[in-house]
Amino acid sequence: MDLLNTLVDKGLRRELPTREEALAVLATSDDELLDVVAAAGKVRRQWFGRRVKLNYLVNLKSGLCPEDCSYCSQRLGSKAGILKYTWLKPDEASRAAAAGVAGGAKRVCLVASGRGPTDRDVDRVSKTIEAIKEENEGIEVCACLGLLSDGQADRLRSAGADAYNHNLNTSEETYGAITTTHTYADRVETVQQAQAAGLSACSGLIAGMGESDKDLVDVVFALRDLDPDSVPVNFLIPFEGTPLAKEWNLTPQRCLRILAMVRFVCPDVEVRLAGGREVHLRSMQPLALHLVNSIFLGDYLTSEGQAGQTDLDMIADAGFEVEGAGTTTLPRHRADALGGGCGTQDATAGAGCGSHDAAGAAGCGSHGGGGGCGPCGGHGEQEQQPVGGVADAGESVPASRTDAAGAARTDLVAVRRRGAGTDLAPNA
Repeated sequence: MDLLNTLVDKGLRRELPTREEALAVLATSDDELLDVVAAAGKVRRQWFGRRVKLNYLVNLKSGLCPEDCSYCSQRLGSKAGILKYTWLKPDEASRAAAAGVAGGAKRVCLVASGRGPTDRDVDRVSKTIEAIKEENEGIEVCACLGLLSDGQADRLRSAGADAYNHNLNTSEETYGAITTTHTYADRVETVQQAQAAGLSACSGLIAGMGESDKDLVDVVFALRDLDPDSVPVNFLIPFEGTPLAKEWNLTPQRCLRILAMVRFVCPDVEVRLAGGREVHLRSMQPLALHLVNSIFLGDYLTSEGQAGQTDLDMIADAGFEVEGAGTTTLPRHRADALGGGCGTQDATAGAGCGSHDAAGAAGCGSHGGGGGCGPCGGHGEQEQQPVGGVADAGESVPASRTDAAGAARTDLVAVRRRGAGTDLAPNA
């Protein structure tokens, strides 16, 4: 297939494909799917071998967010029955992080709901970062706290943070359809502040909100221009009690095409399979490892993930290996460019966070609050349209995901009831 040969050649040279080529990947048929995965897999192996980086989420503050991101279970007016609690103490967060590190995670992502941190919040998170690093030598820490104010990124860097996550989530053109309490430009500015402070930037997207193929390509090209070290790809988890509860637009095949497109556009970047992978990829998760080089271990912010041991077994059975703490995640040219950043320390130079909340959005930014991490939600009971107004052709709701009346399959979304903020052992 000429398209795939061209994309492989470009990916091996770190050359950006055209928008038309990226759109063509999303338009390939199911009969061509394995060819698409194999082609993107060549690019993935060129820059990352068969290594899989493990990341672990710690939800420092859950729920009660003032932002109105439609995809987020922690949003303003959310009726989702998630855990709600205020800030974990540094020692509590450190214990939660230790479970993920014991499972093989080399990066801990600290997430807090809300528009953005106060200076007091930054002090609190700084103490938490110090506590985690004191107990876990060599571990990377990524913060995902929402929109940053002047000087806050520098303070987090001084406290030992390696990275900062803040997702763009969707295209600039359609951003106002999912969030009204902050802007797309606000998100871009926060990522740039993190980069200016020497933090490794993590910024990604959420697929499955009713967006068009053009929206997906637009946000991925915008991310390429922003040049984060890590790009988490989240798949919407349609939580009951949020405006996007009925948005079941994804199939495993479409998820794989989206991941392949991201890999072709961002060949040498850490592409992370984040929120919603268990819900939407299901038994096809192992194929995704040929496209991504990073995943989250265990549970997410407000939803349950696959058992940690199941993740480890999946990686081994698919012929991949867990990335060790002494390995640099990013290719040498990117790690060197980070200078003293986390890319030259340990294993990563560019990981990010990930989370998933309502949306499944994960990047650490997954759903925190408008700022928080990735996703956030809409207004109370207000019904909102999917991002693109209507789903693209070929993106209709899969019959297997709904009952006879067309209602969403709530049994596929499990709320997190263990780990951070509870007295129960985490799933790591």
